[in-house]
Amino acid sequence: MPALSRRTVFKGAAAATGLTLLPGAASASRVPVTREEHRVVVIGSGFGGGVTALRLAQAGVPVHVLERGIRWPTGPNAETFPHPTAPDKRIFWLGSEPNLFGLVSFPFERYTGLLERVPGNGMDIMCAAGVGGGSLIYQGMTLQPTEEVFNANFPEQLDYARMDQVYYPRVASMLRIATAPDELIASPTYAAARVFARNARAAGHSVEKIPMPIDWSYALRELKGDMKPSYTNGDCAFGVNNGGKHSVDVTYLAAAEATGRCTVATLHNVTDVAMAPDGRWLIHVDRINTGGVVLEKKVLTASALVMAAGTANTTKLLMRAGATGGIPDLPDGLGTNWGSNGDQIYTWTSLADDFGSPQGGPVIYGSKEWDDPALANTVIQASLPPLPNLRTTMLVGYGVSAGRGHFVYDPAKDDAVLQWPGDADAKVAQRIHERITDIGGAAAVKLNTTTLVPSTWHPLGGASMGMVCDLTGRVLGHRGLYVLDGALMPGNTAACNPSMTIAAVAERALDEIVAQDAGTVF
Repeated sequence: MPALSRRTVFKGAAAATGLTLLPGAASASRVPVTREEHRVVVIGSGFGGGVTALRLAQAGVPVHVLERGIRWPTGPNAETFPHPTAPDKRIFWLGSEPNLFGLVSFPFERYTGLLERVPGNGMDIMCAAGVGGGSLIYQGMTLQPTEEVFNANFPEQLDYARMDQVYYPRVASMLRIATAPDELIASPTYAAARVFARNARAAGHSVEKIPMPIDWSYALRELKGDMKPSYTNGDCAFGVNNGGKHSVDVTYLAAAEATGRCTVATLHNVTDVAMAPDGRWLIHVDRINTGGVVLEKKVLTASALVMAAGTANTTKLLMRAGATGGIPDLPDGLGTNWGSNGDQIYTWTSLADDFGSPQGGPVIYGSKEWDDPALANTVIQASLPPLPNLRTTMLVGYGVSAGRGHFVYDPAKDDAVLQWPGDADAKVAQRIHERITDIGGAAAVKLNTTTLVPSTWHPLGGASMGMVCDLTGRVLGHRGLYVLDGALMPGNTAACNPSMTIAAVAERALDEIVAQDAGTVF
């Protein structure tokens, strides 16, 4: 077995993932090793993994989901998620300690927290951990691209008409998307949203409410004092404690588990994937505690393996498998066609308007500029967490960019590292800057945090359709191996934040996989 010959199952947690046996833990030789067999294993529980789990379970196929993080249950007045203004160990994944916007670093104890910074050369990737993946901490903007912009960036064989009629609406229904009610927008803490909309219209830019996977009645109840603030004071950057946010854990995954044919194994960190001699798939897993101590090492065998670990981790696992012989003959395009979705994050300080404090969130309005498919972009206003009144709020832009990076496997680190050209997003970044300058007005100070610390919350590509996979996510030349997350995207998602398109492409893929592969491939 290629993976076992390279890395014994008695070794401590993989150095590439930063897991080590901590002082006082059992020695590596005493960590038990177990084996399991499954029909389908899904690595990751975000949008791609959640869609996969539900649709396979509904089709009668038992599916086992591996999630490296923990569950984050919410409810009125819960304290599940950390607060941005009082950060603690729950923010960070096992000592990742990301420098958020390059401004602050925290020496907290190791914990299987929400957020991991994956460092690259020229660009860092911010990725989530926990049941629900990125949906736990994303702002929630649920946007569908137009046909013209979609076809300019995705293969036309995906058939936008069917995506528009079937798959985008299916995702919208599952996430129960809605726009914020006027009653909420008129309330005192949403002054920044109102100023954004006024300024954007005055500058000649379009403005519309952004569909969100949120039950806005929770925010209205906060205004009435039924719950302590979470939405209405912007205290939702690292998760909404009060609930009402229709993240993947409480939609797709909850429905999948309710079928009785889906199991979700938390604190299961995948270290390697490989092809078994009989053509099935081997998944090497460390079962850990919340401090990262390896409690058990598992070797799972599956007829089908779905990679949905997020763009960075899916790409890294596959590249390691290819470089070390765990999976032979992976497509040459693996690790290429990676894009940042053109992310640009600004602070906007106004000398003319008082945004007030606190600021309601997460997102109310956005401005689309989608007429030119080659430079289509979106700008939104997002709240700051509850801070003293700094006359400052956040503006975020993203859009179509032809700039691409690639991963390179480093054998010394046993890891694949992103290589990103510094000017790759220059064209769309300039256009977003111009629009933000228009919206901010003359009496404004704008700071592009992305230029200070290049990073993206919307990583896309690495195992792209048409290069590494077919349009259904099947890895070319490898029966039973699939990619169904952001790594499958062709470097951008057509001027939209990625969540809705990743989920819609996965919905389309699962229709085909259930019809064509279930019962034959697995």
